[in-house]
Amino acid sequence: MEKKHNPNSHTSHSWSDLPHDLLNLVLERLSFANFQRAKSVCSSWYSASRQSVPNNQIHWLILFPEDNNNNNNNNSCTLFNPDEKDRLYKTQDLGEEFAKSECRATYGSWLLMQDPLFTLYILNLITNERINLLPVELLWEGYELGVSSRKGRMKSRGGYVRSPVFWIDEKTKDYVVLWGLRDWCVFYSKKEDTCWNQIPQTPDCSRMVYKDHKLYFLGYFGSFKIFDLSGDNPQQIFDWSVWVDHFSLRGRDVCATTLVVTLTGKVLKVEKMRDKSFKVFEVYSSRRRIHSLGDESILLDQGITVPANDTDGFSRNSIYFSNCYKKHTKDMFIFNLETHKTEPLHTFDSSSFQFSRAQWFVPSFTHR
Repeated sequence: MEKKHNPNSHTSHSWSDLPHDLLNLVLERLSFANFQRAKSVCSSWYSASRQSVPNNQIHWLILFPEDNNNNNNNNSCTLFNPDEKDRLYKTQDLGEEFAKSECRATYGSWLLMQDPLFTLYILNLITNERINLLPVELLWEGYELGVSSRKGRMKSRGGYVRSPVFWIDEKTKDYVVLWGLRDWCVFYSKKEDTCWNQIPQTPDCSRMVYKDHKLYFLGYFGSFKIFDLSGDNPQQIFDWSVWVDHFSLRGRDVCATTLVVTLTGKVLKVEKMRDKSFKVFEVYSSRRRIHSLGDESILLDQGITVPANDTDGFSRNSIYFSNCYKKHTKDMFIFNLETHKTEPLHTFDSSSFQFSRAQWFVPSFTHR
């Protein structure tokens, strides 16, 4: 017997009435941009989005504004998603102080900023939330006194914050910030600290990477150490010596040496050559050269590798890097370890906006 349709039936076929469990399965598979679009569909989808954290989190590029006093738009940034090469996004107004500051490092959507007076603070690019850090003026004065007693005089303070790195918990806002003070040592500060603390035996900081509560330290003269910061105080758990070929040595082809920590925790030494090519070695065996990264790519400025499958915006077995002698983003490149070819990252339309440099970051899914 044929069933008749009941016009008073409350059965709904609206997208807004999908079960939250089903919506969560969909939302967890979306990219950051599509996730933001999806949660704006209706109140039901927005409610479901507050219980979801997408797994597809890839790095974006922050394009910082050109330093131009006559430009009223230099208080915000432009965002570039490698998965959407033809689209750019604009951030909210981040304030005049942001325009005068320099981004030294990123973690998620958080930026470690340094103002012209060398004051450090952490800023969320998406929410504009700010965390002020302890002043560094007393540290600098102590360093000046030590240097002047040894060398007789002290030059400019420029460049004294070396290779800063940090980590922050998105929910609790617990954090740790680390940086090298020229040839002195590495200093760090956590959320509840009242002063900057020293990590002993870390002179001449050249490059640092912070990953999974471990600090990977490379000294200018090849000292390589790993510190565990999961406890109250840093604990040194590894000590090694790495050959570093400095660009200051005439006749050498290497212009920069940096550390990279892979997704599996392997530590690599990456040498950048003057012709924009690269050589990659295992740190624990400096003579063993790496010719393939598999399904990973290196973000050199971040000191990490990211998943890459040639379909999510990142090319596998490649190194993404910027020209260390120039600031403009058009001087950012991709080096393929298999073909040994270097190509520009992307050609931006410079007629629509001006930018000075770029940093990689991961957009965070903050629920408010």
